[in-house]
Amino acid sequence: MAIMDARPGRVRPAPENFLTDEQIAAVKDGRRDFLRKAFLTASAVMAGPTVARAAAAGDPAILELPPWSTSLGQSVAANPYGMPSKFERALARRESPGLTRVGGSSVAFTPLQGLFGIITPSGLHFERHHQGWHDVDPSQHRLMVNGLVKTNAVFTMDDIMRLPSVSRIHFIECGANTGMEWGNVAVPTVQYSHGMLSCSEFTGVALKELLDMCGADYRKGRFVLAEGADGSSMTRTIPMELIESGEVLVAYGMNGEMLRPENGYPLRLVVPGVQGVSWVKWLRRIEVGDKPWASKDEAVHYIDLMPDGQHRQYTSLQECKSVITTPSGGQLLLDKGFYNVSGMAWSGRGKVTRVDVSTDGGINWRQARLETPVLSKAVTRFNIDWVWDGKPAILQSRAVDETGYVQPSYGQLRKVRGTKSIYHNNAIQSWKVAESGEVSNVQVL
Repeated sequence: MAIMDARPGRVRPAPENFLTDEQIAAVKDGRRDFLRKAFLTASAVMAGPTVARAAAAGDPAILELPPWSTSLGQSVAANPYGMPSKFERALARRESPGLTRVGGSSVAFTPLQGLFGIITPSGLHFERHHQGWHDVDPSQHRLMVNGLVKTNAVFTMDDIMRLPSVSRIHFIECGANTGMEWGNVAVPTVQYSHGMLSCSEFTGVALKELLDMCGADYRKGRFVLAEGADGSSMTRTIPMELIESGEVLVAYGMNGEMLRPENGYPLRLVVPGVQGVSWVKWLRRIEVGDKPWASKDEAVHYIDLMPDGQHRQYTSLQECKSVITTPSGGQLLLDKGFYNVSGMAWSGRGKVTRVDVSTDGGINWRQARLETPVLSKAVTRFNIDWVWDGKPAILQSRAVDETGYVQPSYGQLRKVRGTKSIYHNNAIQSWKVAESGEVSNVQVL
């Protein structure tokens, strides 16, 4: 039987919000033991009445005209700025309860399980702040360039937006994405395991162009300090070779409009392939220097604890990584039959060239289809056909990039990195499908 002749299966989405206000308060107080139980309870509630298949005949949804087919709809510009349907309101960024004590220094995760293609809608782009966010008046915002340059300069937003612009699609991933999973399974859904990832089209000016205008000393000045205007004065060192490549942007646009306030409006740095903390938001200063600055957010934060107790610094590259988003944790396969297994792959080294998928925990692998476009340092969407026979299965994806780098298993990664780290976890993700159809987060070494 051809695979497309198999009866199509159905997937019940994961519950978008599975904790009550009281439970969230308990988690913030440090009581996390019931987290998984609460999630399973929410899943059981959602498993109540399921949507029946349309009958071969007699389905009123097709035989009878609905109200929207027999009445006048809303007028144009009823919503001057278009918003999602009310039926999609459950798909939202969400903060992981108990992750941090202060919301202004926390994360809001992107609901990867509900996205299509490679572009993350601006309203669902993940958030990571160190001192909260502000809606900055662009007329009052300035960017200063100083250090090893012939001419110090201060740019207004008008100055920057008059320059030749470029638009490029890139992923941004927090270095701590999947960080809670280093030691064991910690969260139930892909939103919380991999949701510090987004992919957008960014528009701005190449940072090199601004440095050229100021007469940067590229021989002595091999590093740049980027400083943000937020309350934490986020500062990061950027190697000059990245800037000389022309990839690093001073961006004001995202997905065809101005940046959103929570994503750095009116100006942020875009450093493709590098962890998100270096994409400094509310960018206010660029200083050219001859060595790394060893600022707090690169000397004592965003460092990798190694098995021998030492810390690695300046490991900013986001290695090749992938994850299956459907089916994924918290979802439920309601029937045996055909499923389109779909997910996302990305690499800070360049293009993704291949993604393999396993349904038996890594024993056997099949090559997935890569949907176009396949771009450098951007998310690539993949999918593969699968007929579920109702037996237990473990779904995995393994990405390869254009340098030949292969995404490691947890066993391979832990041999090098141990289990006590936080950042740069790019291990293969496993989703267990039980005979009941329930999908859960597991780890396979």
